Amino acid sequence: MNAVKPANYTKVKVRELQRTLYLAAKANAKRRFHALYDKVYRSDVMWEAWKRVKANRGSAGVDGVTIDHIVREYGEVKFVWETQQQLIEDTYRPKPVRRKDIPKGDGKTRPLGIPAVADRALQRCTTDVLAAIYEQDFLNCSFGGRPGRGQHNALATLNEVIGGKKVGWVLEADLKNFFGSLDHEWMMKFVEHRVGDPRILCLIRRWLKVGVLEDGVITASEEGTPQGGSISVLLSNLYLHYVLDLWFEKAIKPRLQGEAYLIRYIDDFVVCFQYRRDAIRFQEALRKRLNKFKLELEPSKTRLIEFGRFASKYAQVRGRKNPETLYFLGFTHYCTRNRQGNFMVGRKTERQRLKRSIGKVQETMRKTDTSRWRSKPGKSTRYFRDTTPITGWPVT
Repeated sequence: MNAVKPANYTKVKVRELQRTLYLAAKANAKRRFHALYDKVYRSDVMWEAWKRVKANRGSAGVDGVTIDHIVREYGEVKFVWETQQQLIEDTYRPKPVRRKDIPKGDGKTRPLGIPAVADRALQRCTTDVLAAIYEQDFLNCSFGGRPGRGQHNALATLNEVIGGKKVGWVLEADLKNFFGSLDHEWMMKFVEHRVGDPRILCLIRRWLKVGVLEDGVITASEEGTPQGGSISVLLSNLYLHYVLDLWFEKAIKPRLQGEAYLIRYIDDFVVCFQYRRDAIRFQEALRKRLNKFKLELEPSKTRLIEFGRFASKYAQVRGRKNPETLYFLGFTHYCTRNRQGNFMVGRKTERQRLKRSIGKVQETMRKTDTSRWRSKPGKSTRYFRDTTPITGWPVT
């Protein structure tokens, strides 16, 4: 009698594959992997990727195919099988990315790229395979898009560093149009440090060069990666791993006179310093480093501030009641004290972000008939709790 496979069979098999790749990468830090393509179209990898794409929902791409259409009409088995065959037969060609501008709090917009559903599924397959290799390489200062290293972990690390280390100055940095500025040639060089499979490299090049559809016009992609694709976060982390993280740990820290700590969440990062002179030297070196890799700092969102328990101690001496506040991952961080009188970092949602979130709740209430909740206390609270989060940056 054939054994019945458990419901999470594909998840277990994918985890086994990822662990095998992780251990192989860990055993040899210089190893390049030349046989990865067949692992991307494995049935268990494909089905696990499809489950995640389906759970994330999302809009249709340029072809107009929605997830609901695939589930209710087209058929999931048929969709996964046909997508798998395109890779096996080397007939897969990604479709242009549909661009949608998302309003930001400062009146500007953020361009969001929406790949077709099939492209999102194959990007997720590739990400699941490659992430297992690069996870071994990524440093502890990197957060976002990594298992067990989300927003809350980054914020906890920031509190631990400022509260427990010798920190007196913090560089708050923001990269200008980061996702739209990534240099494709540098990106492929970074990928090739670990990946030697030409078919995987070809896939990544196609996703980078696929083009963007906006207002009915397809524009070629000469730089950047669409913010919204499943593989974008992995590629972004990989780019900054070589451009920023390794450079800071290997080239910068040994040359500083005091302590220094980098905390990066995808393209947002802060650098904590013991001495101001180290921070100033690093800021100048950082501009030159980023320029080499076609990146630049956003001047309006980059600043060096005196922050931490030492700053709190000297603020009154310098004629200020409190040190300046720090903005990171959608929160305002400030110096305060706990009930025992010891220094601690306080945190609250940024004012503009909170104002926008409250506005969304009010707009939802205006559009929603709440009369049906009068006989069901607590239902409205659960509804808004589940549908309208009002804190910080989205957790990945």
